[in-house]
Amino acid sequence: MPQTASRGPGRPPAAKADETRKRIVNAARQVFSERGYEGATFQAIAMHADLTRPAINHYFASKRVLYTEVADRTLELVVSAGIERARGESTLIGRLASFITVAMEADAQHPRTAAFMATAVLESQRHPELSNADNDAVRTTREFLCWAVSEAVASGELAPGVDVTAVSESLLLVLCGVGFYAGFVGSYQEVENILGTLRQMVAGGLWTSTA
Repeated sequence: MPQTASRGPGRPPAAKADETRKRIVNAARQVFSERGYEGATFQAIAMHADLTRPAINHYFASKRVLYTEVADRTLELVVSAGIERARGESTLIGRLASFITVAMEADAQHPRTAAFMATAVLESQRHPELSNADNDAVRTTREFLCWAVSEAVASGELAPGVDVTAVSESLLLVLCGVGFYAGFVGSYQEVENILGTLRQMVAGGLWTSTA
């Protein structure tokens, strides 16, 4: 009776496929952030991932499909995870600090995350077809900020009657600036060093009272 071939030691094919897929996404995030959507090629992504170009095509049928995957995974790493941690805080300042901290941690663990987030905003203007409700980081962040500001008003942390939309947009401006700084200007350590100062500034702790 013929014997059934047994699988040798090693990781299951599904696990290896998942690992390769993540490797491609990480490499693509770097290439997209450096070259933009138009300038990125499967060949460049394959070189960064240390894979062949056909291997990229095996997992992703087109550049648009791969870009969407990168956008989805990056949104999860930064915005979704940041909101989840921020909801565990009880103050607006604490929530903002938690959100920024998660973004910094994500960029440290997955290089070019902050840069991709910044360039993705520009790409969504150049190529509206690349953005959708599920991976729109600006829309999701704006909704979170509106909730956080509304909660701060309800708790008395912010004065009653403040314009929730205006405050939320102001904070969105700050977060976009932090993201750009982290992605293209400062290092992880520099962003970490200024986080405390930014927290004081938003809370008004750096201002002197005037007569």
